[in-house]
Amino acid sequence: MKKQYDFSKGKRGRILPPRAEPKGKVRITIRIDEDVVDYFLKEADALGGSVGYQTLMNDALRLHAENKAPKLEDTLCRIFREEIRAAS
Repeated sequence: MKKQYDFSKGKRGRILPPRAEPKGKVRITIRIDEDVVDYFLKEADALGGSVGYQTLMNDALRLHAENKAPKLEDTLCRIFREEIRAAS
């Protein structure tokens, strides 16, 4: 091993070209609350590992973005109706 190396002609950056990303997907860095990630990890485990937690998160975001996710008001109304029926 040399005592000193000459890096004057060295270049910064990747040594290998980046791998091609799947079409339609974008790599991002995002910070999400730990309890939210834990929820999706548990859901993925409950499905036996057939679907990953990131796929479940993507699906949930897609439902919300397309306004197909159940509205809170609708969910509350359904629960109230069920509770009233059960109490009668």
